Amino acid sequence: MKIICTKSNLAKGVSIVSKAVPSKTTMPILECILIDASMDIIKLTANDMELGIETSIDGEIIERGIIALNARIFSEIVRKLPDSEIVIETQGESQALITCEKAKFNIAAQPGDDFSYLPAVEKDDFITVSEFTLKEVIRQTIFSIADSDTNKMMTGELFEIDNNILKVVSLDGHRISIRKIELKDSYSPKKVIVPGKTLQEISKIIGGEAEADVDISFTKNHIVFEFDRTVVVSRLIEGEYFRIDQMLSSDYETKVKINKREFLDCIDRATLLVKEGDKKPIIIDIRDESMEFKIKSQIGSMDEEIICVKEGKDLLIGFNPKFLIDALRVIDDEEVDLYFMNAKAPCFIKNEEQSYIYLILPVNFNAAV
Repeated sequence: MKIICTKSNLAKGVSIVSKAVPSKTTMPILECILIDASMDIIKLTANDMELGIETSIDGEIIERGIIALNARIFSEIVRKLPDSEIVIETQGESQALITCEKAKFNIAAQPGDDFSYLPAVEKDDFITVSEFTLKEVIRQTIFSIADSDTNKMMTGELFEIDNNILKVVSLDGHRISIRKIELKDSYSPKKVIVPGKTLQEISKIIGGEAEADVDISFTKNHIVFEFDRTVVVSRLIEGEYFRIDQMLSSDYETKVKINKREFLDCIDRATLLVKEGDKKPIIIDIRDESMEFKIKSQIGSMDEEIICVKEGKDLLIGFNPKFLIDALRVIDDEEVDLYFMNAKAPCFIKNEEQSYIYLILPVNFNAAV
């Protein structure tokens, strides 16, 4: 095999597929990036058996062939080579020569035959969204997936399609994030659970242009994202997602309309007094025309009042400030509506169309103050 391509094209391709290289594995071939120039196009692939990424790059194929190179070494070499044309050629099955201007690297290679290709997926069942929409909906929900694997279901997000609506849901036991997107076409109903890691990596790769589309297709065990010149295939999380509809009550005893920026800035200031890992709640005292925010820690205390419009009962309630900040940061509206039942029931932040709903459980603050 012998190929020639520019540093920028190669670096971009390597950066995209590197997201699917596992950090720890017992199989050395999975630590590799596959360079496939056996057809008329240069393809780079990486696969950790859960997530696989393939991208095509521009370049010249002098001699067709296929080779697997250690991803870490290969990407570091490409990154540090001069901004010029790079030649990659194989020398037997176990060596590769990488040349750029006067720099020559000879590194170990593996034959491509052992590499796990991406599973072939029939593209008969797919939906189309813009890169911008997909990137946004991931940003607006990904913060409330669970970090640990104690409950696998919580480490992923529900993608539910019904006619022309895509609903994306994440939860971690303390909060729920729901976003609804209107699609251009109508589709048959579908529910899948996509690993959070897959969505985080997709979000880093896609450009986020409103004009560029992503085709998302499904099989029994996989989800496939196709955009630009890249294909991402991920295993789905198996099982039935949580039944969240029963948690979403539309009843409320207190409703508050407040300026989002003021609300967010106030909580942000309050967290200055909370050390990392310290579970101090922010206490919110809701009265007729104002909300008072109080926080107290070993560092000191703060209170601040913000004007609001209230319907219903007065309320004293406590929250983990981080959870409020996370939700408010991804809401673009100038004003937000908060709905409360009582001090022990969840708070809902939602708009009238319910294109977003953020549910946050309160904390018991009597013991904490």
